[in-house]
Amino acid sequence: QLQAYGGGLVQSGGSLRLSCAASADTFSAYGMGWFRQAPGKEREFVAAVRPTGGRTYYADSVKGRFTISRDIRKDMLYLQMNSLKPEDTAAYYCASARGSGLTRDETQFQSWGQGTLVTVSS
Repeated sequence: QLQAYGGGLVQSGGSLRLSCAASADTFSAYGMGWFRQAPGKEREFVAAVRPTGGRTYYADSVKGRFTISRDIRKDMLYLQMNSLKPEDTAAYYCASARGSGLTRDETQFQSWGQGTLVTVSS
C-alpha cells in the first residue's frame, strides 16, 4: 500500500516536498512514480524513478524544478518541488510500477496511493 502526504498551500515560487510511504515487501523491486490531476483535467505523469533510484524521468513541464528520489532503507518516495507555479496546482499521487523500468504510461503502474493536494497561489 502507498500513502502520500505533504501537500498544502504555497505561494508561487515556493517549495514543497511530497512524501510517499510504501510497503517494504515491494518497494525495492519496482519503479515508482508521481502523477498529478488538476481540477477538470486528466491525470498526467510527473516523474518516475528506477528501483535503485539511479535513473529518473521527468515530464517536460517540471524538469529542472522537481526532483524525485527514494530512500530504500525507509521505504519512502519523495518529490521535491521548487519554483512552484499556479499551474502545478493539482492532487498528486504516488504509484508503484509493474516492473523495474522507467515509464510515464500510467497503465504500467499497479498500485496507487491516495492523492495529496497541492495548491499554488499566484
